[in-house]
Amino acid sequence: MLSEIDRRQLLGRGGMLAFAATYPTLARAADAPQGTITGKGPGDFDFLTGEWRIKHRRFDPAKTDVRDGSATVRRILGGQGSIEELRRGDGSIFGMGVRMWHPKEKLWADHWTAAEDGIVNPPQLGRFIDGEGIFLADDKMDGKAVKVKAVWDKITPTSCRWYQMMSRDGGKNWDRNWYMDWTRVA
Repeated sequence: MLSEIDRRQLLGRGGMLAFAATYPTLARAADAPQGTITGKGPGDFDFLTGEWRIKHRRFDPAKTDVRDGSATVRRILGGQGSIEELRRGDGSIFGMGVRMWHPKEKLWADHWTAAEDGIVNPPQLGRFIDGEGIFLADDKMDGKAVKVKAVWDKITPTSCRWYQMMSRDGGKNWDRNWYMDWTRVA
C-alpha cells in the first residue's frame, strides 16, 4: 500500500484515499512521473479518435517480432472515455482498450481486454505529463511481481506511439517489451 506522501505524488491531493483503496496495486511514487501535468482530463485522448494502421514490435530475449495491425478508436461520454478495437494484420480482432477518466482523482484508467479470453484486466493508471500519457500498474508475469509502465508519446495529428516497459526489480531497471507505431488512415 502507498504511503500518504506517495499517494500525493501520484494522485494529487484530492480523492487519494478512496481511489487507492479501490486500486491497491498502484505503483510506488518512485515510479510516478515527475513534470508538468499537461492533460486536462476529458478530451485528452481525442488525438486517438479515428482509423489507424499500426506497426507492432514486441521484444523478447531471443528475437524481435514485427507485425502489422490496425485500430478503430471512438471518443465516448463527451471525451471522458475512449474505446479502441485492435485488429491483427489479417483483420481479425486482437483486443480492446478502454480508457476512462476519473474526475475526482484526476487520473485515467486504461483497461485491456484480449479477444481470446474476454477478461477485462485491472487498469494502468495515469495522466498526461509534459505532453506524454504515462500509465503505471503492478502486475504479475510468470507468477512473479512486475511493474508495468506504458507511455503515449510522439503525438501528432497523423501519428503517435505507444510503448510498454516492465521492471522485475521494483522499478530500478526497465525493459521495453512492446512498441506500437500508429499512423492515421487518410
